[in-house]
Amino acid sequence: MTITAPSPGGLHVSDLARTASVGLRTRRMRAALSALGIAIGVAAMVAVLGLSASSQAGLLAKLDELGTNLLKVTPGQTLGGDNAKLPLIAPAMIGRNSQVETVETTGATEAKAYRNPYIPEANTNGLSVSATSLDLPAAVRTSVAQGRYLNAATAEQPVVVLGSAAATRLGIAQIHQGTRIWVGGQWFSVVGILEPASLTPEVDSSVLVGYEAAQKYLDFDGYPTTIYVRAQNDHVTDVQKVLAGTANPANANEVSVTQPSAALEARAATQSAFNGLFLGLGAVALLVGGIGVANTMVISVLERRSEIGLRRALGATKGNIRLQFLAEAIMLAALGGVVGVALGLTATTVFATIKGWDTIVPPLAWGGGLGAAIVIGAIAGLLPALRAARMQPTEALRIA
Repeated sequence: MTITAPSPGGLHVSDLARTASVGLRTRRMRAALSALGIAIGVAAMVAVLGLSASSQAGLLAKLDELGTNLLKVTPGQTLGGDNAKLPLIAPAMIGRNSQVETVETTGATEAKAYRNPYIPEANTNGLSVSATSLDLPAAVRTSVAQGRYLNAATAEQPVVVLGSAAATRLGIAQIHQGTRIWVGGQWFSVVGILEPASLTPEVDSSVLVGYEAAQKYLDFDGYPTTIYVRAQNDHVTDVQKVLAGTANPANANEVSVTQPSAALEARAATQSAFNGLFLGLGAVALLVGGIGVANTMVISVLERRSEIGLRRALGATKGNIRLQFLAEAIMLAALGGVVGVALGLTATTVFATIKGWDTIVPPLAWGGGLGAAIVIGAIAGLLPALRAARMQPTEALRIA
């Protein structure tokens, strides 16, 4: 049987790992504190990237639920700077487009809503009273949280449905028989409260009444002020291009058309900008951790001069010493990197669970964080390793 001996001065990987770990095992507190700096930096980077990916996945899921095919038509301004009006027939004209699925409307009134008639007129709580069509919740992808929505019968009566924010501001948490609010100088019965409408926050702060009731009790002129249009998913852009001209052919320039889902996408872009800032802070923490590793290795070399001199006297080469201390620095940084990845994954999982998101941590997050830690460790340990390798056996033993 032929036995292959290692090359002169060479070390097996297992021997190198055991030798390099001596400093970590004998100086555990110092090693732990040095690894902590690396762990904090890696944890910050993993958490930022993981939370960003998880929040974007949550946003995409929310957009899929709410739909990106909602378009909102509102009046703009005339050439003279006055507020324009949408034609009374604008909803019907938009509905004739074969690429349009749903058309629902609201119309702002001059009325104010209060919890009771004893509230000062100035305390409006930012609420608006609007006439509404009967299928508005489906169009804006919300639903009734309590009670019921308006129907053909209640739309003609002094009856209201509250948006989620409106109910909160009016102090109505539950609907009971006989619940009423003071609207336009008279009592209106509350029959329902809506769930939050993420794409249309103006609905949340609205007190909604039927068109017929608004005209009968609140002197509403009947003109729609907001038209909610659901286009076919494959034709959203096409519908958006012609929507202003369809709503008001004579004065298309007096019509404003927006896509509410664009606001959520803009919010995601804003979050991405902040992600860069937090990644920068994580990189700074990682750099500080690398300085801590370098400091630890320099002190270790000074404290272990006798060990270095003895190993050199027994035949260890400069390469053996250099590799030993370089491997020790890398192991120290890798330990911090593993702990940092674990902390980052835990933080991402906990926060994503609280928010109801799927936990997503890209391989770039944990792989890049761990790789960066190892690279930082190698750079931090290079100078102390070279310094240790340059020590002469006689000098190291004499100084020791």
